[in-house]
Amino acid sequence: MSELEESETLDGRLTQLRALEERARQMGGKEKLARREAAGVMNARSRIDALLDPGTFSENGLLGVSTVFDEDRDKTPADGKVAGFGLIEDRMVGVVSNDFTVKGASSSMTNMKKIGHIKRTATDRGFPLIFLGESSGARMPDNMGSEGMGTMLGNDPHQYARERETPWVSAVLGQCFGSSAWYSCLADFTVMRKGGVLAVASPALASLAIGQTVDPEDLGGWKLHSEETGMVDRVVETDEEALVEIRKFLSYMPSHNGETPPVADVPAGSDEAAANIPQILPDSRKRGYDVRKIINCVVDQESFFEFKPRFGRAAVTGLARLDGGVVGVVANNPIAKAGALDVAGCEKVTRFLVMCDSFNIPIIMLVDTPGFVIGIEGEKKKAPGKIINFMTALQMCTVPKLSVIMRKSYGQAYLNMGGGRNSDSVAAWPTAEVSFMDPRYATDVVTWGRNASDAEKEAIREDMERNSTYLGLAQIFAAQSVIAPQDTRRYLIEELKIQHLRRSRGIGRHKLANWPTTF
Repeated sequence: MSELEESETLDGRLTQLRALEERARQMGGKEKLARREAAGVMNARSRIDALLDPGTFSENGLLGVSTVFDEDRDKTPADGKVAGFGLIEDRMVGVVSNDFTVKGASSSMTNMKKIGHIKRTATDRGFPLIFLGESSGARMPDNMGSEGMGTMLGNDPHQYARERETPWVSAVLGQCFGSSAWYSCLADFTVMRKGGVLAVASPALASLAIGQTVDPEDLGGWKLHSEETGMVDRVVETDEEALVEIRKFLSYMPSHNGETPPVADVPAGSDEAAANIPQILPDSRKRGYDVRKIINCVVDQESFFEFKPRFGRAAVTGLARLDGGVVGVVANNPIAKAGALDVAGCEKVTRFLVMCDSFNIPIIMLVDTPGFVIGIEGEKKKAPGKIINFMTALQMCTVPKLSVIMRKSYGQAYLNMGGGRNSDSVAAWPTAEVSFMDPRYATDVVTWGRNASDAEKEAIREDMERNSTYLGLAQIFAAQSVIAPQDTRRYLIEELKIQHLRRSRGIGRHKLANWPTTF
């Protein structure tokens, strides 16, 4: 039998297929992979292997290559993006892992089709979508010229539309420009490895555009995005840690918006820590404390998973479990700015509320704030707009909302943190203090420009302090319960049972599903 005839038999064709598949799995070649390994950086396939349950990855598009230019067909295994489906803790996910060893994982026609297929399937069939980002942006010269633009871009009218039907996750594991940056901005949870860069375009292009050298860290490093922009939720040291964070985040999330989050076993001893709250809470209202210590006393042991810990530090947000069920926690943190909410804090809370409501996660609000940070800098950053975005998102939430007023709750922040009918139920500690403004500042406001005596100021201050205690709230039923701090966990567990969405089996109406991912 001739060689030609042999290749046309089934066995011959299967041999050829296995050779093509093996070639595709070699990615950009042994030398490039060895350099990454020596640098302690995982490759596109090893990341998938570490992320998914062993042996569960089902790849789509393994034989895909770039067909824009004939000379690229043999140089673009899998067209630079490894895509498919697999399991995490026995639950289905879709994953796209950028292969930087193949043309910098740049975007071109074939790999964009692969992404579109994974995204559509995950959305239509109801499971999370994960992007493991590391790419150089659009591929040149494929995208150049009107023909290139018309061929490559704009063929998917829903490419960047999010209705939050399933959770999206993104990891910044190297330089992420173009679509890798866009998907990170669209994600519900973004983790970034130190050394990664998230930006519109590369430092080289940015340097050319502005005529001066741009440092990658200044352009889009982890400090910028975890501390100033807030676009990154968690920062890690290694790829391996990033993948662990992804698995942990997804453990709190439902697979899609039509189901409730998974329930876990309650760790032994979770009911005991609440007794420590009185020792954490200072006697003086002027003293700060770290509210995360309170949170950890209330929720199931070691279950609090904080979002954006370096951004908007006057607010704390995170997922946790309470009696095994998932809750979203929003808390003021008096250790930062005395708990006064600034623009960053408002953005942080708003984004978190949107995610919780979109995926049927009840919200717990722990309140201790003197109000909003005011001043010129806040106004320049659109503080009024950020405050009302926060307020609008809270009022549009359709999942159960419980508010516990621990200490201060003043002014508009009283409403933003669930006061009045902005929560389904409000509880107050005996240390609660509620008013339009701190009496000391209110006295200064009403005596501004007057030559008031100390005695007159003292009389005004005493009048301002009337009925600002928990008792005033309880007597007019503005607080439905008054509880001892150490009873907070028990109260929240029981109240969540009462407020459970029985008619819809725990599913909210998702009024915030189309809210912009960044604003």
